[in-house]
Amino acid sequence: MITPPLASGPEGRDALRPLLDTVLDALGEGVRLRGGPLPAGGPEAVSARMRDAVGDVLPDEGEQDALQLLVRAVAEGSADPADPLCTAHLHCPPLAVAAAADLAVSVLNPSMDSWDQAPAASELEALVTRALADEVYAGTLRGAGNCATSLHRPDASITTGGTESNQLALLLARETHGPGVRLVCGDNAHHSLPRAAWLLGMPEPIIVPTPTGTLDPATLDKALHGPSVVAATAGTTDAGRIDPLPEIAALCAQRGARLHIDAAYGGGLLFSARHRAKLAGLSAADTVTLDLHKLGWQPVAAGLLAVRDENDLAALNHRADYLNADDDTEAGLPDLLGRSLRTTRRPDVLKIAVTLKTLGRAGLAALVDQVCEQARQFAKAVDDHPGFELHAPPTISTVLFRPVGATDDDVAAVRRNLLADGRAVLGRARAANRLWLKATLLNPTTQPAHLTALLHLVEGTTPR
Repeated sequence: MITPPLASGPEGRDALRPLLDTVLDALGEGVRLRGGPLPAGGPEAVSARMRDAVGDVLPDEGEQDALQLLVRAVAEGSADPADPLCTAHLHCPPLAVAAAADLAVSVLNPSMDSWDQAPAASELEALVTRALADEVYAGTLRGAGNCATSLHRPDASITTGGTESNQLALLLARETHGPGVRLVCGDNAHHSLPRAAWLLGMPEPIIVPTPTGTLDPATLDKALHGPSVVAATAGTTDAGRIDPLPEIAALCAQRGARLHIDAAYGGGLLFSARHRAKLAGLSAADTVTLDLHKLGWQPVAAGLLAVRDENDLAALNHRADYLNADDDTEAGLPDLLGRSLRTTRRPDVLKIAVTLKTLGRAGLAALVDQVCEQARQFAKAVDDHPGFELHAPPTISTVLFRPVGATDDDVAAVRRNLLADGRAVLGRARAANRLWLKATLLNPTTQPAHLTALLHLVEGTTPR
């Protein structure tokens, strides 16, 4: 039997070139067959096409056209975040340069659990996480105790996304303040926060009502009893709202509560001079969740948890002799096992680093500003249209709207009908006791004509 070629090594480049052509051609063919932002026909039709394409999952003899066949089938059956009418979720179209960097990671296959598996990637991760933590905590270096020369520096850990970051934030809170620390958050908070409290065996969370869509400091104050970790949100998943962070931070400081800010969505505003002020108060948090596969245009996954005090990450320290033996660490080999809850993990830092270096602050700011401006324009178009109702002006790049006179059942049906036809991908959100269509704009190439077409599609699908 001939051994299949490897992706790395001396022959890897020659082996990959024709395969890359196959993948790119299959992607293009799949997009052509799909013909829109989503495959038509709904779950049953998509499943049937996928079953036909796959056939025998594990045939007795290999099939040489499997790469072309399956990539084309998956592309045909995918939601395409690069399509301007695909606006349902915090699901961004990745930058080409980031996807190319991700290919290099797949080829080199470093594993970030010990230095001898990822020598260069481990240093790159240290550089990038420290730089991004400094971005979150700009100007907040502070003396440790009475020693003016000793500093508690910010740092960050790379995660798979907001869910892992939020879980890690609560773990660090529990380890810092004891097992009795209680999560207090608004009912606008991401579902992963109360779930993380349950996973970690913390006391039952206190969920504060947020009838206005954001966490009210006065209501929060009444909910604080005993050791608490407050979770505020900078960019809610329903409407992209940002809690009043400075006031919440001041309250936490006054009441001695730990503060975590889930900025998985809104954290990308840090790159924009025009929008950064919306995150005032972020640097007061003990921990901050960021997701660069949202307003960072990275392939999934690209999450981070930033910590104001690098010593908090010491709670993750773990010893496994085959990965970070004491004598190896003492001899100068970096200890990577205490950088994450995971053992084997990809160096997702490479695509992040390549993007930061390629675009710079100005390039990233331009992308952020573009999608925020798109949301403003779309909201104005909705507000000016007599057939639609706008929930509120957008805070980031999410717009909630609904047809005038439609019931909640009508709104749900409009969304499902568009999904079944494959013509548009809209989300749904409940606000002010009503169901709204949700457009989350993360594609910087979207034009006003696309947004007008989206409104026309919704208008034409709404029951009369």
